[in-house]
Formats: sequence, C-alpha cells, structure tokens
Amino acid sequence: MRAKIIDGKEFAERVRMQVGAHVARLKDDHGLTPGLAVVLVGEDPASEVYVRSKGKMTVEVGMESFEHKLPADTSEADLLALIDRLNNDPAVHGILVQLPLPDHLDSDLVINAINPAKDVDGFHISNVGLLGTGQKSMVPCTPLGCLMMLRDHHGSLSGMNAVVVGRSNIVGKPMAQLLLGDSCTVTIAHSRTKDLGEVCRGADILVAAVGRPEMIPGDWVRPGATVIDVGINRIPHPEKEGKTRLVGDVDFASAKEVAGAITPVPGGVGPMTIACLLANTVTACCRANGLEEPEGLTA
Repeated sequence: MRAKIIDGKEFAERVRMQVGAHVARLKDDHGLTPGLAVVLVGEDPASEVYVRSKGKMTVEVGMESFEHKLPADTSEADLLALIDRLNNDPAVHGILVQLPLPDHLDSDLVINAINPAKDVDGFHISNVGLLGTGQKSMVPCTPLGCLMMLRDHHGSLSGMNAVVVGRSNIVGKPMAQLLLGDSCTVTIAHSRTKDLGEVCRGADILVAAVGRPEMIPGDWVRPGATVIDVGINRIPHPEKEGKTRLVGDVDFASAKEVAGAITPVPGGVGPMTIACLLANTVTACCRANGLEEPEGLTA
C-alpha cells in the first residue's frame, strides 16, 4: 500500500477561495469588509516573514489588513493599550498577536486582553473553555485546518479511533477537543506515554504534534490509517553540508508505505494555518454582525 498524499497547499488555496467569495458577498450584500489586525513586537526574522505573508493573503482575499509593528522594548502597558484600541475598533474583526513575545512581556496576560470574539488565534482562556465544553468558540487555526482536511478526506469521522501525540495548548489539546466534537474516540499521548508505538498503532487517525523530528516511524502506523503531521522541524541536510531541511514529527518515507493517507512536511498542515486564520476572521465578522457563518469554514 502507498499512501494518498494530502496536499495542504491545494486545500489551503480552496479555503482561501471560499473565504474570498464570502468576503465579496459581505461587501456586496451588507457593505462589510472583514478586518484583521496583526501585532508584531520586536524583529524576529521568522515572525516578520510570517506576518508579511499573513498581510499579503489577507489583502488577496479582499479583507482589510492592519499591521502594527512595535519595537522589542515596548512596555506591557503600551501593548495592552494598543490591544484595547483594537478591541474597540469596529473595522477590526480579528486580532492576532504574533508569538513568541519578548521575554519581558507576559504572553498569557496579553492574549487574554484580546476581546474573545476577535481572538482569531483561539488562544483566549474563554475560547479554550468554550471549545472544551462544546460551545461556539474561536478555534485555533492549526487544529481547525487539520479537522478540515480530515473531514474532506473521510466525510464523517464518527466512531473512528484518533490518537493525538502532543499535549500543547496550541495544537494537541484543542485538536483532541475537535475530534471529540466529531464523535471520534480520542486518546491524547505524548513523549512520556508508555508503549507509545502500541498506542499509535491503534489509531485510525494519527495526529503528530509533539515537536520531535521524525519521532514516529512507519511501523507505529496502523495500515490504512490517516496521518496528519503537524511537526515542523529543521534538521541538518544529509547530502548538503551546512544546509538544513524541514521534516515533520513522522518519518515520512516509512510511514507513506503503510498509511492510507498522509500530509507531507512541508506542504501539508502548514499552509492551512494562515488559510484558517482568514476563515476565522470572516467568521468573527459574521458573528459580530449577526450574520450567517460561512459554511465549511468553521468547526
């Protein structure tokens, strides 16, 4: 058996097209333009590239992009004051504070200062609680993207055994909640799980989000299982001295010979994260105005 490769780039393009179509309808029918504000503190090169990409794609789908770049020594009071202004700005429907923040800033305090209805990252404690109790919330982008791809591939996920390897607040825990919401039987495992390989072999759906390069070999994958690899790890290139390459948390070469379907790294889950950020911004705009949410773009 050789796995079907789930093309995250192609799927993300489809999501962005859906977002763009819904944005056009909001403009034509209601005179509304969804707006996304991104806040970057400091000059981390990777974060700067990511923020530029977010801004470019926001504009491409017809939304307003508001970028706020602050110096690394910005005080907590000044950052919280900016968030307060964005919370009260009717043109801004989504607010994202790029992480990580400089060490002198309290990330939890900053994230929880965002209006939960505008928290398009889904990290606010209120959204975490709403998701955990099965209520309407803003959902973290990466798990939402994973869920969309799984639904697209399988249709119904009801009754499937799902194993999530990783327990982070950003991916592992919300991913498990979303799978529970789709009536999967869910196990959360992690690097300290006893007999981790045996736990993984019981999965119809295996989500790897532990942050360790190629930790999960092909013989941990149940034949025919769907593997969603969230990991993005940079390791030395085996053939190019001084160069690196990106790999996931799954050993792709061996796993693709066993799995029924698998996401590659790069080109799998990664492109879905920004696409779902755009989808969440449209959803936030619709909710703020009492309008019907975009079909297929929410959990």
